[in-house]
Parts: sequence; structure tokens; C-alpha cells
Amino acid sequence: MNNVQGILLVIGAMAAFTLEDMFIKSLSEQLPVGQILILLGIGSGSVFALLAKWQGHQILAPRAWRRLPVLRALCEAVAAVSFASSLALVDISVVAAVFQATPLVITMGAALFLGEQVGWRRWSAILVGFAGVLMIIRPGLAGFEPAALLVLVSVVAVAGRDLMTRVMDSAVPSTVVSFQAFAVVIPAGAILLLLTPGDARLLVGNEWLMMLGGVIFGVLGYYGIVTAMRVGDASAVTPFRYSRLVFSILVGVAMFNERPDAMTLAGAALIILSGLYTFMRERRLARAGVLAS
Repeated sequence: MNNVQGILLVIGAMAAFTLEDMFIKSLSEQLPVGQILILLGIGSGSVFALLAKWQGHQILAPRAWRRLPVLRALCEAVAAVSFASSLALVDISVVAAVFQATPLVITMGAALFLGEQVGWRRWSAILVGFAGVLMIIRPGLAGFEPAALLVLVSVVAVAGRDLMTRVMDSAVPSTVVSFQAFAVVIPAGAILLLLTPGDARLLVGNEWLMMLGGVIFGVLGYYGIVTAMRVGDASAVTPFRYSRLVFSILVGVAMFNERPDAMTLAGAALIILSGLYTFMRERRLARAGVLAS
């Protein structure tokens, strides 16, 4: 029953993240991306600051501001800036499809930087997944959008963030880590606002509602994914993260009149299949290690 609950929470979290992406993309047609990030950082950061205080955690505790937590937060800032910028410039379905390569990059990073053993089968799956990314981005071919490369920057930053989380002090509460992640987006958004065209202005009309929606669904998505990993087995719930791509395609078609072509869909399928294979292979090796011990 716990796994069923965890799966439902993951699917709900992916739907929430997709709705957050939808609001960011819609707002980017009217506001500078830097301003959007500043407001999201203030809104979501305030929520997690209040949650941390409610749970009795200190957001300024020295343990939470050592080198690794700070580096993790900086990766979060790079990921937020590049991801939001790509949403403003590229179809939401393309952004979501390329972003599905994140687990593959994490596996590669774990092998290169954390000394984890990755055999030829998983390396082959990583290469297949990257072939899917190239099919979507199409460098040097007709339909190539340079802005899609920003998604790859976000993928690398998110992978770095998650790899640091693996080796970071587990005593730092999740609410404090989440507060750091959103707090650092505020100065990152300010820098982006200074370096890119467009001036900040007061929100009007439904812009306030869209911003509120972005904050609410971003927080709900984070809460849902954290809770899912606690109530369900990772091996059962993790594959359902790929439901985000389905939601993104539906939102892209319904809200932004997008029409993903056959090569984009084929590339997305390669990424998902290689990611699932990599995950299942890691699960099988983990089980074999337990049996051997």
C-alpha cells in the first residue's frame, strides 16, 4: 500500500512541477525571466523558511552553511536560471524531454566523481540516452534551436546538486536545504535581470495569480516528491518520474499549441528507455550485492 501511495505522490508531484513550468512559461511572455525567478525565490523560500521554523530548525545554523550545502545551492541557482530561460525560449515539451536525461548524467557523474562502479551495459545506456538528446536538439540540422542547450546546462547543474546531496551532511534538515535552494535563486534572478533585456515592473491582473500558482505548485511538487521517497520504495516510485514528460506534452499541446514532431518523440523515448534500463540495472546489482553479503 505504501508503494501505491508513493507512486501516486510522484505522479502528483510531476503534474505539479509541470503546472509550475506552465506558469513560468506563460509569465515569461510578459515579464523578464530574472524577475520571475526573484519572485519565485521569495515566495517559495518564505514557505520553506516558515516550515523550518515550525519544525524547530534554524535556517542559519552553521552546519547548513558549510562548503557542500553552499555549493549545492549554487548548483540550484544555475539550474533554475538555465531551466527558466529555456522555458521562455523553447517548447515546454522539448525542455521536458531533454530534462529526462538527468538520471543518466547522475549515473555518469557518480562513476566519474564518486567512484561508483558502472559497467559497460550502463555506459551503453547512457550513450543511447545522449543519442536521444541529440535527436531532440539536432545540432547542425534544420530545426536546431541553440536555446535548447540551456536545458543541458540545467541537467548538468541538477546532476551536480543531487551528487552533492548524496555526500552532504544528512543532519541538515530538508526544509533548510529547500530554503537555501530557493533563497539563492533570488540573487541569481537579480543578476539575470541586469544582464538580459527587459525591465522589472509591478505585476498586474492575472499575473499575480500565475505567480501564486507557480509558487504553490512548485512547493507542492517538492513536498510530494520528498514524501513519496519516504513512504515508498525508491525502486517502485522512481520510474514514475518520467510521467512529467507526458504531462508536459499535454500542456504544450493544450496551452501553447505545440506539436512535437516524430524525431522529438523518438528521442524522448530513447532517453526514457535508457534511463529505465539504467535504473533497473542499478536495482539488480544492488540486490545481487545484498545477496552476496
